[in-house]
Amino acid sequence: MEKRRAAVRRTTNETDITASVDIDGTGKCAVNTGINFLDHMITSLAKHSMMDFEINARSLDGIQHHLIEDTAISLGQAIDKASEPRQGITRFGHASVPMDESLAEATLDMIRRPYTKMSLMITGNSIEGVATEDLVHFFQSLLSNMNCCIHLTVRYGENDHHKVEAAVKSLAVAIRMAATHDPVRQGAPSTKGAM
Repeated sequence: MEKRRAAVRRTTNETDITASVDIDGTGKCAVNTGINFLDHMITSLAKHSMMDFEINARSLDGIQHHLIEDTAISLGQAIDKASEPRQGITRFGHASVPMDESLAEATLDMIRRPYTKMSLMITGNSIEGVATEDLVHFFQSLLSNMNCCIHLTVRYGENDHHKVEAAVKSLAVAIRMAATHDPVRQGAPSTKGAM
């Protein structure tokens, strides 16, 4: 089995980001964005997907939105690149994960046709000092750059922190399931013969 690893560097006038991913890792994560809640979400994604992440993110303009967006883009692109050529995998993943009173569900198809349907049900203006719109944009940017079909839904909950954490964990478990090598399958898991 080939190593499924990739690294991406994204440098703009706004940020300087490096992200490396090992799909077949053990859930290790070294992340430093300077935004504690963002680091927490990325660490949780690594832990429960069993992927290894190494991310260094530096803002060049001091604007949090740009840093969050570019970190998500870089991580999504690294996951996409590391998952190639998407042969002999399970392809589909689904997980329903509770976080106290909240429940989130992720359903994923690793086919290379990007589509995202997402509902996080966040009601407040911020979570742990991060604007709600920036958290939503983090998920949108991450998911669209993974180059998969992903449906991510918070079914219910009261605490916004719990909703977002359940969403991250359900996504992580679904990715782990979909990216797992199928010991029986040969080639692309598609009637087209290609992903």
